[in-house]
Amino acid sequence: MKKLAAIVDRIVEVLLVLLMAVMVVVVSWQVATRYLLNDPSSITEELATYLLIWISLIGAAYALRRRAHLGIDILVRSMSPKKRRIAAYAGLAAVALFALLVLVGGGIRIVYVTLALKQISAALRVPIGYVYLVLPLSGLLMTFYALVAATEIRRGEVPPSGEEDRVPVPPID
Repeated sequence: MKKLAAIVDRIVEVLLVLLMAVMVVVVSWQVATRYLLNDPSSITEELATYLLIWISLIGAAYALRRRAHLGIDILVRSMSPKKRRIAAYAGLAAVALFALLVLVGGGIRIVYVTLALKQISAALRVPIGYVYLVLPLSGLLMTFYALVAATEIRRGEVPPSGEEDRVPVPPID
């Protein structure tokens, strides 16, 4: 599981960097065409919006992997090690359940409907279903990362967070 997680991490990192690089170029072009040429490009605004959606949802899954989501741990800090593990597992289970039901289930449904209805974007003229593909993709990533985190907790491994002040979750005895 550790090697698979490392491979998925690398793919997600590269994808996010590429999406961000494209977004910087697209937004820069939008600014240049609007203010320098006085003729704004019609596709750049729509493309930047779709890129932001993809970056946000895939980035949210990656933030789950890095344990970078905002959390209030005042209650967790006061718990015993056993209760911390239970709280960590409960949180991961809630994330996985939400990701599977809402993002994967609902995402697949909306992708199917928009592709079946042949909805296309106004400026780019691409099927909207392709934009919505990020919903099930990010849901699967979040579910995978929740399982990886649960495995790491069980083994007593430190997640790749980069922050040392997080509340440690002790391994199962």
